[in-house]
Amino acid sequence: MADPKGFMTTPRQEWSRRPVEERVRDWDEVYVPGGLLPIISKQADRCMDCGVPFCHQACPLGNLIPEWNDLVSREDWRAASDRLHATNNFPEFTGRLCPAPCEAGCVLAINQPAVTIKNVECAIADRAWEEGLTPPRPPDRLTGRTVAVIGSGPTGLAAAQQLTRVGHTVAVYEKDDRLGGLMRYGIPAFKMEKHHLERRLEQMRAEGTKFRTSTVVGRDVGAAELRSRYDAVVIATGATAWRELDVPGRELAGVHQAMEYLPLANRVCEGDIAVSPLCAAGRHVVIVGGGDTGADCLGTAVREGAASVTQLDIYAQPGTERDEDTEPWPTYPKIYRLSAAHEEAEVLHTAPAADVDARMFAASTLRFTGDGDGQVRELHLVEVDAERRPLPGTERALPADLVLLALGFSGPDRRDGLIDQLGLDLAPRGTLARGVGYVTNVPGVFAAGDAARGQSLIVWAIAEGRAVAAAVDHYLTGSSRLPSPIGPHDRPMAV
Repeated sequence: MADPKGFMTTPRQEWSRRPVEERVRDWDEVYVPGGLLPIISKQADRCMDCGVPFCHQACPLGNLIPEWNDLVSREDWRAASDRLHATNNFPEFTGRLCPAPCEAGCVLAINQPAVTIKNVECAIADRAWEEGLTPPRPPDRLTGRTVAVIGSGPTGLAAAQQLTRVGHTVAVYEKDDRLGGLMRYGIPAFKMEKHHLERRLEQMRAEGTKFRTSTVVGRDVGAAELRSRYDAVVIATGATAWRELDVPGRELAGVHQAMEYLPLANRVCEGDIAVSPLCAAGRHVVIVGGGDTGADCLGTAVREGAASVTQLDIYAQPGTERDEDTEPWPTYPKIYRLSAAHEEAEVLHTAPAADVDARMFAASTLRFTGDGDGQVRELHLVEVDAERRPLPGTERALPADLVLLALGFSGPDRRDGLIDQLGLDLAPRGTLARGVGYVTNVPGVFAAGDAARGQSLIVWAIAEGRAVAAAVDHYLTGSSRLPSPIGPHDRPMAV
């Protein structure tokens, strides 16, 4: 603890965002370049190095947060990087994309603003890359064992890197033409520029991990054939089966899933296409769903030049303070948060009918109506109570030329044949069934990440990747030195 009074003398200061009018004209990250380093050592000083650091428990990775806070406060970047990478393969991803449940568990947050843990993490990761503190770590020797990892999202990449580093020969199979899963085509560049991903992939290639893109297991290569070629298989395909909205008018042109819309915008940024076929320019956009994917659609539509953008959330508007009765510290509370995309919508007044920023709360979609050509033109909604029951007399319509459904995901997509070809059992929720050690009902086949857990946070995805790697290593060799931060049935802290 470098400054025992830091939490009393230094107020919380977060990484500044670029002005709204500037950042909505490009796809660069929203934060001021270089804006962290001048403030981050004093922010790390606010950590109390408390005797029981609940931030450890709030983060499934078990990040050694007080340790690297202390090291950053002393500007010992090499040691801070070592402690950070001891528990997290990809801190530059989580430092940008994670909603930071660790900060909700910060002891200081009981009665003060939490330590800016996420910003400290990002500063360490970026400084480590700048100073060459994250060189490739190829194994000293090979074990002669082979592993196929299906899926190159954060779970698959974490599992592959861990297994490669202990000497197994690992090949990652990815259905898309580029690696990264949702980090590549689901997450907009303004939240994480893709050079962060490319840099880590190059590190993995240098360590010996092999990558096979544009390969759908179950179609381009048979799942049973793949299993026969490798000593173990890890399924980390994610939960990509999106939830539908079964209301009248769903069949109208212009009503699309969020994950049909976001990848096209990302492909524009990658230079694959000049203009997205679903570009929001000049259109009235309504996003159904109040989560992070909806916010990603919001920021994307604003940058594409939408005439208006409104986001519907079926839940009531949360308060700005934690409800200690229903969501006591150190659980992650549902409070009103202003993401970069919502800040942009608020400043630019993209949704005149919204309750706040671009959001309409306690709003349920009734139906879509269109014109004579079958194009959606209006979304009809109704206000609902806490039990989602319609409130009489509250029905209204919003103009809608483009409707984006951001309702979450139910489990892995079965259309590629992977699940059926291997004969994998499913859990009641539609996710892959697994037991202790991440094992499926098929010997040598393991399931990890959202495909088995259900949609979750990036920190849980990486934690699952690290844990399943330890399980696979034990299966192949009889023991493992790899860390296993969580079990397959662990869940976030809750009341």
